[in-house]
Formats: sequence, structure tokens, C-alpha cells
Amino acid sequence: MHVSIVGSGYVGTTVAACLADLGHEVVNVEIDEEIVETINAGEAPIHESGLEERIAEHAGANLRATTDYDAVRETDVTFLCLPTPQADDGSLDLAIMQAGAESLGRALAAKDSDHLVVVKSTVLPGTTEDVVGRVLEDHAGTRVGDGLELAMNPEFLRMGTAVEDFLEPDKVVVGATNEEARATLRELYAPILEREDTDLVETDIREAELIKYANNAFLASKVSLVNELGNIAKAYGADAYEVLEAVGLDDRISAQFMRSGLGWGGSCFPKDVAALRAGAREQEYEPELLDAVVAVNDAQPRRLVDLLEKHVSGEGDESLEGSRIAVLGLSFKPGTDDVRKSRALDVIDTLHERDATVVAYDPVAVENVRSEYPTVEFAGSASDALEGADGAVVATDWPEFDELSFEGMAQRIVVDGRRIDVDESTLDAYEGLTW
Repeated sequence: MHVSIVGSGYVGTTVAACLADLGHEVVNVEIDEEIVETINAGEAPIHESGLEERIAEHAGANLRATTDYDAVRETDVTFLCLPTPQADDGSLDLAIMQAGAESLGRALAAKDSDHLVVVKSTVLPGTTEDVVGRVLEDHAGTRVGDGLELAMNPEFLRMGTAVEDFLEPDKVVVGATNEEARATLRELYAPILEREDTDLVETDIREAELIKYANNAFLASKVSLVNELGNIAKAYGADAYEVLEAVGLDDRISAQFMRSGLGWGGSCFPKDVAALRAGAREQEYEPELLDAVVAVNDAQPRRLVDLLEKHVSGEGDESLEGSRIAVLGLSFKPGTDDVRKSRALDVIDTLHERDATVVAYDPVAVENVRSEYPTVEFAGSASDALEGADGAVVATDWPEFDELSFEGMAQRIVVDGRRIDVDESTLDAYEGLTW
């Protein structure tokens, strides 16, 4: 099929490259000329496992990028993969989405054949029809349902595994009121839907919009509940990981998202939970449980620093002033350089509040943090960061941290906020290590 993607951010670039990998003819429409040049040169504008190879393979063949919206007229279906930033009150700022829909509508006004527009961005129920649909109608001069079809196809891409998540998903959700639109998307996703492990979920548009929010709100709630239980376990002197490992064996619960620690961050969970809370209040419903989920999550970085302070300073002193603390990991999760809402940054902020000196290391995300934290010393390796440190915090579970060496630390105190997989024999080898 001939497909156009409006937007070349994290979602748009991944979707474009993966659809090209499935054999479709794909054009990425993007207003940023530098990103367009990057994609056409066969390079990825973002760090994501497996993406660079696919763009390099398909650029110049069945994948290209352009700043010209007129390119959509040569395609059968257009995906809107545009950012919907979070406003100060937690609600969505739809200005970019509306501007993209306007430009798309003007381009489609000159198209003679039918066209399907699919919203891929995460938006609250009603947005696809009441905002995007109306903007398209106003500028295309065509009514939705009369040659212009509308659908919602939420993404469930996790940074670090986005390519795998797209090509091997547990579900594909298609929201549409028109059978022709559903049939088009079934055809588009046919190679993926042939997988035994992938379910097709077909709903109306509003249900599809809400499924993404419900999915992320559930997972965020699970993480915060796990952290609450972990905090209680620690208060009793019990091993939280042993407790939660046993709980995860219940097939109604599962072992995923069952590690207590620093909590959730990134671009999706914080924004989606905030938008759902704001949207609920607009509907005159108080989301008390989700409010508590956020409160528990927001408290975790400070609780971790409290624990670090207790061990570094000793009982009765509890001061980190002048201490040198290594922060290992800056991205919100391994496999990506994204630092949006990263718990590591909350840890650094709290350490600075307590007058500690911070030295940080991350294998890929340092440059996304450096300008915002001029007083932080950035090390070239985890070992360099640990050299002379009075304590360390593991804030991101990068695989390389599993091979940590603690030689050179002034005080061998490590607070693991991510439950990295360090061999017990490694820990035993370091006398006096507090882990």
C-alpha cells in the first residue's frame, strides 16, 4: 500500500520504517528539514534499537521523507503521528495536531480519490472525531464518510523496544465506524496479524482512544502499588523482591512490572496519566486512585535519597553535604537516550538540595542532560563515576551495570533503584559493601 506518515518523531519515524519493512511504500511528511535530510540519507533521527538498520535499508527505495504535504495525495492512507504536549494543568495541548490536520486537509482538497486518515497519536476520547475530523472537513472541503474516512489506531511502543513492539505486538487496536476503514487497516497490518500471538481488536473510535490511556494507567498503577508494597516490606525488614516475586507467580497478576524501586517516568506514563486525570475532571469525576498512584510515584526518588543518606552519613547524622555521589543511568529506561521525566533527574535534584556533589554516567543519554545540569560531573564510564564516591545510586538498569566493579569507592554504599542483575558472588567479593 501507499502510506504517508505526518510527523517524524519517535512514533512517526518508527511507524514509517516498520511499514516500509513490511513492504509498503512510505513517505514521511515532516516540517523539520534537518530530520527530512537525515532520513533521506538513511540515518535515524532518534536512538532506537533496530531503527537505524531499517531506515538505512529502505531509504531511497520504499521510504522517503519530505516537507511537502502534497505528497499525501499519492497515498491511500495517512497516519497522524504528531506530538500532543502536556499543558501545565496536565491536559493535552492539541495545537500541533490541529496545525497538522489543517495542512493535511488542504493537501487532500486537491485529491480526487478516497482517503483514510488515521490518528496514531495518543488523544483523549472525542479528539479524533470532534477535533481532527472537523479540522479536516473544514480544509479538505469533504465530509467525513463521504470520500474522507477517519480511524484511530493507538500505538503501544516502548522506547528501547519500539521496532519489536510494532512488528511483534500483543494486539493491534483499530477504531473506526466504517467497515471500509477497518478493512484498509486489516490489509495494511496483514503480515503482523498473521502472527499467532497478535490479537486484532476492532472498536469504535472513542473506545480505541481510551484503550491506550487505560493500558498505561493500569501499568502505572501496578508500578506504584508494587512500590507501596515494597516500602511496607522495607519497613518490616522484609525482602521486598522475594515477596513480590512470589506475588508475581499468580497468573492473574504476572511477573511483569513487579520490581519495586524508583518508579515510572518517560514520555508516556506521566503524560498519559496526567491527561486521563485532567480529562476525568473535565467530565466531573475525581480520579482519586490515579491521584494516589502519582503521589506514590513522585515520592520514590526522595525515599531512595533518604535511604542513601542514612547509610552514607550514619545513624543520627543524616547529611549528604559534601558527599560525592555517583548516579548510574540518566535515561528513564535502558535502550533509549530519552530523559523526559526520568527518575534519575529527580534523584539528582534531590541530591543537589542536600548539597551533595554529583557525578553521573549513562552510555547514551549524557548529551541530553549536560546543558541542564552544569554542576554535574559527567564520567566516561561507570567505573570512573564510582571512583572516590561516598555512595552510588543505580537509576537505570542498563545491562552493563550488571558487571559493576566497586573498586575505588570511598564508601562502598550502593542503593539500587532498578534491581539490576548483579551476580551475588560479585557482591560477596567486596568486603564492607552495603547494597
